[in-house]
Amino acid sequence: MSHDYPREACGVFGVCCTTQPAAGRIFTGLMALQHRGQESAGMALAEPEGRLVAKKTMGLVGSGSLLKEALSLRGKIGLGHVRYSTTGLSSVDNAQPFCIGEMAFCHNGNLVNYMELKGLMWKKRIPLMSSSDAEILLNILLEKRRETGDVFEALSALAEVVEGGYAALCLTDQSELLAFRDPLGLRPLCYGRGEDFAACASESVALDSVGGEFLSDVKPGEALLITDSHLVKKRFVAPCRRAHCMFEYVYFSRPDSVMEGKSVYDVRISLGKRLAKDFDCNADVIVPVPDTSRPAAEGMSRMSSLPVAEGLIKNRYIHRTFIMPVQAARDDAVKMKLNPLKSVLRGQRVILVDDSIVRGTTIRKIVDMVRRAGAREVHVRITCPPLISPCFYGIDIATHQELIASQKTVEEIRRLIGADSLEYQTVRGLVEAIGLREEELCLACLTGVYPTPKAQRLADRMRVKMPAEGVRYIEAEG
Repeated sequence: MSHDYPREACGVFGVCCTTQPAAGRIFTGLMALQHRGQESAGMALAEPEGRLVAKKTMGLVGSGSLLKEALSLRGKIGLGHVRYSTTGLSSVDNAQPFCIGEMAFCHNGNLVNYMELKGLMWKKRIPLMSSSDAEILLNILLEKRRETGDVFEALSALAEVVEGGYAALCLTDQSELLAFRDPLGLRPLCYGRGEDFAACASESVALDSVGGEFLSDVKPGEALLITDSHLVKKRFVAPCRRAHCMFEYVYFSRPDSVMEGKSVYDVRISLGKRLAKDFDCNADVIVPVPDTSRPAAEGMSRMSSLPVAEGLIKNRYIHRTFIMPVQAARDDAVKMKLNPLKSVLRGQRVILVDDSIVRGTTIRKIVDMVRRAGAREVHVRITCPPLISPCFYGIDIATHQELIASQKTVEEIRRLIGADSLEYQTVRGLVEAIGLREEELCLACLTGVYPTPKAQRLADRMRVKMPAEGVRYIEAEG
């Protein structure tokens, strides 16, 4: 992983319209979810004669000919996807949605037992056209539906063999839209309605963008079957607990989203307040690392009465996925993305607020940048506790060795990044800021304690025997 921030898994959006083609709304919904994935985008629609048509492109939703091609379709029901690769290569072959027979499929998440399931596909002589776990999920769903004759029973059977996080959408050639969420609710999914449509999305902002009213989160282990005349909800598995991803609140989701009844913006304000309450704020100015740290900086300011200033200006034309092809260019990437505002920083004692540290390389360059701009002191505050263990559920934190906090103490990290002080959010502070019970959250990357058994065994085993650099644990198995 050459980047120094966790990368989002994916974003999904599906809609069933009654009066107009669905492509325009899918495009708008995906634009609202663009922050969740910038490697590829795609959509599939059920045409009036029952034919499923999929269109995909590498890059952003608005790049290439995706919109032009999709708007030529007449289907009133469809789904769309934006992608980051957490399993599988970054290529159009792995871009979603996938279409096999009578179904089109896309999901946000990751399968812990990916290699095991891939082996089963080969044993059953089921051909795989990609290295994406979404294609495996679709094949399992098709197989279980053929066996059971009922889509909800098929999902129950799927949950018995699949371990991992998944928020999925499935489109059938019978103009049905199926939305379902893993039994722990690891990955987010919600639904809502407009005057002439029903829609499902990874985040509520996508419903807002198409003029819909957010109704509810899809519950863990719940499925929705949507047609132009009805919506059926059913639990396909009884969850033993919930394990919502804490990083959705800290970093991934847009601040104007609402998840599990919690405003993401309000959570980030509270994260900043907790930092100000728990740690020294003896400084002159608070400077957020744009963009996700801005609400936390505001929260720190409210609690400490210190001013917030935009000491780092972001180049809006450098995307989150920006990776240069050679190392020398990558080393300059932070300078291309951020520029210090010397009039704000010169002579000041600065509290630099960021949401997370992965390798430590980026924050080290930012600290150095702030010092070179004239800051007298640089005190780093991180809204998330130290990341010490990988994620197997859809976030691109793949191994222990890429996590600096799993190898070094806070003091060692402070010296490495060149800060005058370094403080992380506490786990207790994080849980209180989110406002859900600790047992309702997945904190595995912070604690090393996983909510599913195969993930725990894999993490424990691979911590002792790490794979080669750049190889994900779930792809090193088997």
